[in-house]
Amino acid sequence: MSSRDKYESYVSPFCTRYASREMQRLFSADVKFSTWRKLWVALAESEKELGLNITDEQIQELREHIYDINYDVAEAREREVRHDVMAHIYAYGEQCPKAKPIIHLGATSCYVGDNTDIIIMREALGRVRALLVSVMRALCDFAEKYKDLPTLAYTHFQPAQPTTVGKRATLWLQDLEFDLDAADHAARNLKLLGCRGATGTAASFRELFDGDIEKARALDKKIAEKMGFDGVYDVSGQTYPRKVDSMVMNVLSGIAQSAYKFSNDIRLLSHLKEVDEPFEEKQVGSSAMAYKRNPMRSERIAALSRYVIANSLNPALTASSQWFERTLDDSANKRISIPEAFLAVDAILGLYKSVISGLTVYPNMIKRHLEEELPFIATENILMYCVKKGGDRQALHEAIREHAVEAGKAIKAEGKKNDLIERIAADSRFGLTESELAELLEPEKYIGFAREQTEEYVAKIRTKLAGYNLPEVNTEVTV
Repeated sequence: MSSRDKYESYVSPFCTRYASREMQRLFSADVKFSTWRKLWVALAESEKELGLNITDEQIQELREHIYDINYDVAEAREREVRHDVMAHIYAYGEQCPKAKPIIHLGATSCYVGDNTDIIIMREALGRVRALLVSVMRALCDFAEKYKDLPTLAYTHFQPAQPTTVGKRATLWLQDLEFDLDAADHAARNLKLLGCRGATGTAASFRELFDGDIEKARALDKKIAEKMGFDGVYDVSGQTYPRKVDSMVMNVLSGIAQSAYKFSNDIRLLSHLKEVDEPFEEKQVGSSAMAYKRNPMRSERIAALSRYVIANSLNPALTASSQWFERTLDDSANKRISIPEAFLAVDAILGLYKSVISGLTVYPNMIKRHLEEELPFIATENILMYCVKKGGDRQALHEAIREHAVEAGKAIKAEGKKNDLIERIAADSRFGLTESELAELLEPEKYIGFAREQTEEYVAKIRTKLAGYNLPEVNTEVTV
């Protein structure tokens, strides 16, 4: 291959820009085809244990060639026979001449193909769960750090009662808790197809085991145990139920939905100049506007999340359109849609971790925005305070309305600062001193139980995450 050859063919951006090496490895040819061979070993071992004429020597030969796959032989054979499983049976047999007669004995293509898909999906869900835990721990740290920092809250993206920066982060955190629960459930409930034959009836094993159904059942159980699973699906056609793919994809779509919402909030806060996502020393924000610091990572989260959400239709449509015991219109679709969804979520969660861990918060800008709107928000408290002092509620309510309308008009039409408090202070009907007004305008009076809610929820999540014995994952963002 020349130095230019690699630039003359399409290469997935998931491999060059987005997904981690770890997730790419899980969906690599090496993992796929070595797992096929592990399944053939498990089949041979189980069949021998159940009395079929298979020798230890044959099994040992199969074990010795699990990883040194002769791809050139398999690829050449597939060009002839147009069947990937048959090509790899042939290639494995070339390396294992003694075991060649018993490779794939009684099985169909889905024995290796479908069981491998389940095994890889469970491994990939393991990485996704570890990534979720890592991001959630970072969110806990962030929420605790800013649990006391009042900030303007928004409904309809219009100013509303204040919250705290930390309390807002618990909303992001809770979304991911839902996703982690869903991922746990999906991983826990994955089962193997087993070895059920062409239409799921295990007809070939009725012949091999001389009509002994208990041996056919035991074969499935033994294979599942050897591959690290609790069992197989109760019934099947030729394939495992394609609803399984749809259920797994729903988990990934849920994560994308959560991350998308987070990224949108960060982008809006970035526009308000209240936060900045990480920005490298020599990073360029715009080719034209050198001053810009665009929220590129959050925008990438949004872009990839949209892809996953849209992609979640593929397994749903595939599951709904399967005919009877199986059709082959699932194959090409699922070999693209499932890996790419995992690769995208891998990238999304890596970006999420980098953003929340490196987010710069600007308390002074947050305070400025809060102070701009607090006079309006405080009017109810001012009204109640003055009524307690003996004021006429209806008269004071009308006075506040008049002042608020005029102040709002001056802000919007003339670009003036909010002088509502000055107007109220100068109105003798309220009879308020400067110190009384200052006390009524303390932001902490308007955040409700935001701090306490944050503390309680973060403590709950930290306890929950302490129960996860998952490996540390690399979430470094390279491009």
